[in-house]
Amino acid sequence: MKATLKIILKPGKEQSIKRFHPWIFSGAICKIPEKVKEGDLVEVLDSFGSFLALGHWQIGTIAVRIISFENEPVDEKFWLKKVTNAYNLRKQIGLTDNPNLNAYRLIYGEGDEIPGLIADVYGDTIVMQSHTVAMFRLRSVFGNVFKTVFGNKLKAIYDKSENTLPFKAGLEQENGFIYGKSDNSVIIENGLKFKVDWEKGQKTGFFVDQRENRVLLETYSADRTILNLFSYSGSFSVYAMRGNAKLVHSVDSSERAINLAKENILLNFADDERHKAYTEEAFKFMEQSAGKYDLIILDPPAFAKHFNVIPNALKGYRRLNAKALEIIKPGGLLFTFSCSQVISREVFRTTIFSAAAQSGRKVQILRQLEQPADHPVNIYHPEGEYLKGLLLYVT
Repeated sequence: MKATLKIILKPGKEQSIKRFHPWIFSGAICKIPEKVKEGDLVEVLDSFGSFLALGHWQIGTIAVRIISFENEPVDEKFWLKKVTNAYNLRKQIGLTDNPNLNAYRLIYGEGDEIPGLIADVYGDTIVMQSHTVAMFRLRSVFGNVFKTVFGNKLKAIYDKSENTLPFKAGLEQENGFIYGKSDNSVIIENGLKFKVDWEKGQKTGFFVDQRENRVLLETYSADRTILNLFSYSGSFSVYAMRGNAKLVHSVDSSERAINLAKENILLNFADDERHKAYTEEAFKFMEQSAGKYDLIILDPPAFAKHFNVIPNALKGYRRLNAKALEIIKPGGLLFTFSCSQVISREVFRTTIFSAAAQSGRKVQILRQLEQPADHPVNIYHPEGEYLKGLLLYVT
């Protein structure tokens, strides 16, 4: 497929494209074809008419997401090459043929030069999410590509794009299998078992991005009393249990999430009385928890998904962390995270500094935490570095 629609940029607005940034903002565009529709393949030209890139048109501040800086056919072979490259990266870092681990991120949007698409591998099933109209229209193409790359190791592909597509696109998408079928929703991560709820769970069903931070938590868990706030499926709690924690309490405001956490504890530890789960709002639970825990995990959902809500989000992070720092035992550890892409590592760290000052506690940074290698950051797209965290020692 060749692009026939041409987007012309304003003079001087081609510089970010020449630095290989994969987004073109609406304010940089001089001329838009009348016939262009959301999801269309477009050719991007500078103000002199010279070729710059190929991308997908969308309505909004980010008007074009670049898929290639070469003028080439965009067909199934094009996408097969990109997915194969993504798969090979995961193979090189030891994720594709690991008997102790069968869940990982296969496609991470701009990080794998496939903007608008997320795909996670859960055993013999791939769960994909389209965040743009273009990627949604290509779902059958990606279905073919995934089958080519994985062969008979792939039993099913589940499309979970119902709530990730642009609201005004009017696509009326329903989640469901686009290839095969699977009810094998139990995965293995570093020898531990987890049930993945890809039908009704958050994101694609499981947070593979915290895998390495869970491993780190395990190494600090022995003989500690642990509070896992915003616990969702209880994955941090499971690692803490294997790390010989004295007790682990999982807290989430969602009863469905708490039930899933209980299932995951049972999968690995049967009726281990060290674990208890509570359906409760995090701040309210902390109000009655002063001095009870010497390790706390704060992994809340994204407080800010857009730049215009950053001030309120930072207040939320500061308030939450200040309370955790206030109630934790002396000599305690705080694992604290933000998954808000629009909040930078520096801003998050400054916010935690403010929370520490507010709590009046002595706080030291032991580790800076981040997303794992199957969420690669395109060096030309620093916005892809969304997960940031700190391991703090509190006295």
